[in-house]
Amino acid sequence: MYLLKTEGVGESKKRAFLNKLKDQYRLTIFNDSTFQSVWSIKLSRLKVFTLFSVASLIIVILVTFIIAATGLREYIPGYPDAKQRQMMVNTALKVDSLEIELAKRDEFFKGIKAIISGEVPDDNIVIDTASDTYDVSFTEYNHDSVFQDNLLAEQLSLSIQNNTRKKTELSQMHFYVPVKGIVTNHFNLSADHFGVDLVSDPNARICTVLEGTVIFSGWTLETGYVMYIQHDADLVSVYKHNAELLKTTGDKVKAGEAVAIIGNSGELSTGPHLHFELWHRGNAINPEQYIDF
Repeated sequence: MYLLKTEGVGESKKRAFLNKLKDQYRLTIFNDSTFQSVWSIKLSRLKVFTLFSVASLIIVILVTFIIAATGLREYIPGYPDAKQRQMMVNTALKVDSLEIELAKRDEFFKGIKAIISGEVPDDNIVIDTASDTYDVSFTEYNHDSVFQDNLLAEQLSLSIQNNTRKKTELSQMHFYVPVKGIVTNHFNLSADHFGVDLVSDPNARICTVLEGTVIFSGWTLETGYVMYIQHDADLVSVYKHNAELLKTTGDKVKAGEAVAIIGNSGELSTGPHLHFELWHRGNAINPEQYIDF
């Protein structure tokens, strides 16, 4: 009998609590002078709790969106700023480059170890995958005649090269201006600055100074998008910090032809400009001695 009485009291308390939540209340605003009702609303405890929960959820969502989609997130303690994120990206690129170089070094040492131990390195192992054999017929020919023909071809080739070099000396070449602009940093061997820096209009086209062949067109970490062009008379022109390369390795280019777009790529770049170099037989020369910028 005692247990039944206790359960009845508990159920009555629950019903009383639910009834309190459902009880209706009226919030009325009166005019203090005339005591006239200005505004009135009927509420219950359950409605107030529901409205308060929905409003809190909306405020939390708005605050989260504002912090995540605006620059305010940089003021949150522990969140990296733009400079730190850039450093993280650069560090990741350097780590990738270091891993590649370490892998190359390990392969090199592995080959050296194999050679010292008298084994054949993996790169030099040739696997014969041919399954069929073929009959090969040999034809006799005059070795002396072939040797004389090759010697004559080499002599003709050397004579043509010598004549070409005589006609293409540096003093006789007409150089095109790679880009119209202002020289902001001059050639200085003592400071390891092997070219000139030219500042020009944004998205200006960079032209090759002479006719030649593109021997390198790609990306480097320090100088960004770079292009090397081989010209006559053992001359090489270099174009660094480009925003875009218009030619690829192996392309033939004419003098004055557009090969790149001026940019600000690479870690060593401090602003949109072209770093231009001239190399003659492996030595850097001052471009301002041959080109009127």
